[in-house]
Amino acid sequence: MRHLLLAALLVWSAAATAAPDDEFTTRVTQAKLNEGSLTGPDYQKKLWAKIGNPTTDALKACIASIPNANKAPFTLVADVQKNGSLTRVEVRPTTDVATCLMGKFATWTVPPPPESPVPYPIEVDFTITP
Repeated sequence: MRHLLLAALLVWSAAATAAPDDEFTTRVTQAKLNEGSLTGPDYQKKLWAKIGNPTTDALKACIASIPNANKAPFTLVADVQKNGSLTRVEVRPTTDVATCLMGKFATWTVPPPPESPVPYPIEVDFTITP
C-alpha cells in the first residue's frame, strides 16, 4: 500500500509540475498560429516596427547589467490586450537575461492586435550570438 501511495504522489507531483509548462507551450503554439493567420503578417510588421529597436536595446542592457550573463536561448510569450497592453508575460527557460528582458517587455504597449483571438498571444524566440 505504501508503494502505491508513493507512486500516486509521484504521478500527481509530475502532473502538477508539468501544468505550467504545458500552458506555456500551448500559448507559444497559439502565438505561432496567429503569426500564420490571415491577419498575422500585417500585425507582425506593426509589432516589430514598434518593438524591434527597443527589444534589441533592452536585451543589450540586460546582458551588460548582469555579470556572467546566461546567454542561453529562450522564448518569451505574452498576451496582447485590445489596447495593446501586455499581460501574462513569461519566459522559458527563466535565465537571468530572460527574466531581465521579461521585466522590461512587460511594461511596454504594443500596437492593438487583430480582433481575434482575445487576448492575442505573441511569442519571440531569442538566440544571443556573440
